[in-house]
Amino acid sequence: MIKKLLFIFLTFISILSQAQESNGPEMADSWREDGKIYVVIAVMSTIFACVIIYLAVIERKLKKLEDELKNKNS
Repeated sequence: MIKKLLFIFLTFISILSQAQESNGPEMADSWREDGKIYVVIAVMSTIFACVIIYLAVIERKLKKLEDELKNKNS
């Protein structure tokens, strides 16, 4: 049991030390320099807005069906 815990601990420590070697997200820096980051943000915002609108439409339809079902059973 102690050997397993020691192994897990040492593995975790080695993973953490490797993760600290990174200098930062190079892709995001190059996208920011090229101005492409704004395109990415615009696309993500558009997708997010479309999902929110879709969920609102589905919610309205579901509420309408629930009201019809409630009126039918009453």
